[in-house]
Amino acid sequence: MDPIIEITLRSLKVSGIAAILASVIGIPISLLLVFTNFKGKELIKSLFNGLLGIPTVVMGLFLYLLLSPKGPFGFLNLLYTEMGISLGQMLLILPIVVSFSTSSIEQINIEIYELALTLSASKSEAMMKVINEALPSILLAFIAAFNRAIAELGIALMVGGNIFVYNGLANTRVLTTAIQMHVARGEIDIALELGFILLGIVFIISLVMNIVKRVWL
Repeated sequence: MDPIIEITLRSLKVSGIAAILASVIGIPISLLLVFTNFKGKELIKSLFNGLLGIPTVVMGLFLYLLLSPKGPFGFLNLLYTEMGISLGQMLLILPIVVSFSTSSIEQINIEIYELALTLSASKSEAMMKVINEALPSILLAFIAAFNRAIAELGIALMVGGNIFVYNGLANTRVLTTAIQMHVARGEIDIALELGFILLGIVFIISLVMNIVKRVWL
């Protein structure tokens, strides 16, 4: 397989897994924040909102220390692996999923939930009705999280290590780390090619986001 195609597919795979994991974890957290009342709820929401802009290089450094052989999670052997990058990106984009989904669900008129209850629906059924109404916005949160993941560099570089062996099994090079490497080598033409591929992916995802807004919202 052509190295550029391989790197592109790996980027899509790694960031796709990260976005799916962030959604599986983040959406239930959003539902908990919206439909339950407990002490510290607003603090948790503020924490997730504050983590939206965390620098990826800082997150990458923390993850490297945690996953290094002498770190507390070194026994998991996730450093310099695709799954390690995916998990790192998942932690990075989790606040996006939680914050955007929570905001979207809260914007749905609470009367929908209360009306469903008055029509003899159970709490779970009323909750599913609200989720159904907020589904387009939740999808947009997923797309935004994916875009953030595939475009980040710090975690992919520090946790992945930018390893590439032709036809090897331990490859962790993705588009962003490949671009950084070729720029450092002075191979601007290759870096531009990879950059256009990355921009193309982000553009397509953004186009899908706009279509969803127009069709569903």
